[in-house]
Amino acid sequence: MILCRCPFLASARSRTCSLSTVAVAAAVRRGDLTGAEEAFASTPRKTTATYNCLLAGYARALGRLADARHLFDRIPTPDAVSYNTLLSCHFASGDADGARRLFASMPVRDVASWNTMVSGLSKSGAVEEAKAVFLAMPVRNSVSWNAMVSGFACSGDMSAAEEWFRNVPEKGDAVLWTAMVSGYMDIGNVVKAIEYFEAMPVRNLVSWNAVVAGYVKNSHADDALRLFRTMVREANVQPNASTLSSVLLGCSNLSALGFGKQIHQWCMKLPLSRNLTVGTSLVSMYCKCGDLSSACKLFGEMHTRDVVAWNAMISGYAQHGDGKEAINLFERMKDKGVEPNWITFVAVLTACIHTGLCDFGIRCFEGMQELYGIEPRVDHYSCMVDLLCRAGKLERAVDLIRSMPFEPHPSAYGTLLAACRVYKNLEFAELAAGKLIEKDPQSAGAYVQLANIYAGANQWDDVSRVRRWMKDNAVVKTPGYSWIEIKGVMHEFRSNDRLHPQLYLIHEKLGQLAERMKAMGYVPDLDFVLHDVDETLKVQMLMRHSEKLAISFGLISTAPGMTLRIFKNLRVCGDCHNAAKVISKIEDREIILRDTTRFHHFRGGHCSCEHLFKMVMERNNSETGEGQQSASSAKNKAG
Repeated sequence: MILCRCPFLASARSRTCSLSTVAVAAAVRRGDLTGAEEAFASTPRKTTATYNCLLAGYARALGRLADARHLFDRIPTPDAVSYNTLLSCHFASGDADGARRLFASMPVRDVASWNTMVSGLSKSGAVEEAKAVFLAMPVRNSVSWNAMVSGFACSGDMSAAEEWFRNVPEKGDAVLWTAMVSGYMDIGNVVKAIEYFEAMPVRNLVSWNAVVAGYVKNSHADDALRLFRTMVREANVQPNASTLSSVLLGCSNLSALGFGKQIHQWCMKLPLSRNLTVGTSLVSMYCKCGDLSSACKLFGEMHTRDVVAWNAMISGYAQHGDGKEAINLFERMKDKGVEPNWITFVAVLTACIHTGLCDFGIRCFEGMQELYGIEPRVDHYSCMVDLLCRAGKLERAVDLIRSMPFEPHPSAYGTLLAACRVYKNLEFAELAAGKLIEKDPQSAGAYVQLANIYAGANQWDDVSRVRRWMKDNAVVKTPGYSWIEIKGVMHEFRSNDRLHPQLYLIHEKLGQLAERMKAMGYVPDLDFVLHDVDETLKVQMLMRHSEKLAISFGLISTAPGMTLRIFKNLRVCGDCHNAAKVISKIEDREIILRDTTRFHHFRGGHCSCEHLFKMVMERNNSETGEGQQSASSAKNKAG
């Protein structure tokens, strides 16, 4: 009997197989691994290409090495692409040893196999081993050279990266130049990074992203925003989610709400508006720039939310002092089946700090390991020290610092030192200041805080001793300054500022406010003038603090009723805190003031941190039998 193959039937089967492979590949490209697995399972006749497509999906996903191995073992005739993709899977999962064994057992290797090894070893930190593999390669291409230059750049060895860069036969590849730009940005050499960027023969989106992100990372956020404008308007480069994430972080660092809003409006015209990373970055930007209501609205409109998005919103509520809402959102997140991570618990503990929920914070700290298997990190311990300090449990905070399984972060001692001013504990203040100065003798913060505590206790001889100590160690105090954005322009003020062009009008407005504030019972808190001068001069110095100057300028530069957003590089002074409350009532305005610890929302003569202030005062009174602690001083530290 002779069997005859129908060419039309064979062609139909081939087309079906090809279409199924295309379906798997399409699902992998859009990041839908479940869809790729379903398309793969429904394919009746699988070719090696079909297996390779799903294998590529596993290579892109975290924690799927076991699935990739199992799939690879089922391939009837694996080809070089199959081996190379599995090799990538091993490196993506951090299994360099498994990659070495697979590479050694490969029946055939092409240039992609060698490149995968060189790149994988470089990214794993084994640069010298990658170099040995590179030198053993029978054939090399531009990818091989790029991998080596990138490896040395990522390791921070820019001298070696420079040497390899000079030896590259063809230097027209944007990837090669971008590796040098990123490497120099990573070690903080912005000037050298820009030299390479400007000398690039050709640039791609990744090149622009490297510079934008590098600027932000190195505290050049204003340059990042300027470059972004150039990139979009002049270079006509279409940004992606990574670009916008970096630019929005730059807006957050500069408190540039106006520019952030422009980016948001621009995103709404693009498909990027539905991107999860962009949405999360916008939520974070609005929170950090003081516009919590816009952040809430945007978060509510997001169709999908991952743990990063939830963390951004929880953290936003926490920084704005709305700890109860932050904790409610944390509970909603768990109800939605989203597993919290270590960053979630930092945000929740921060919410407890700003809401005074000490017992709940302790339960969270203890439960994160028991319920979720999350080992407490230095950030969690620092939060707990802060929580205990604000609750007045200084001795317990010191015990926690001493019992940490690793070296305490300086912020733990900084928090303790700040609390010592509230609770007038000189013993622990001197302990904390000593530790901070021991770790960083050039940091002014510890000296200033200790001098403030001595000044509050009228121990002027000790204040002079600390100042001499600073002078002997050549310590330079970080000057305090405040800023406000008006019509897209940042206006910066320092204490007793003499440079602003509208200074006369600012002082005139402050004079008017001073009279009305006095009529409402405001009394300047002279404890916040840390100079031994007469009372009249102390009052004048207080009225020239940077926060008050920024508020006054905001009032004369904006329409009545408009919210003012002020930012300060240090903690808000207690007297300025009191003044802002009274001014908010006089002017019938909301004043949002962000300092280094949180946002203060002043409305109708009240501040969002007052509940915490009352807890501190009640605790002080119960411990001392009288309310001798300066109200404004306690209020400042409570906030």
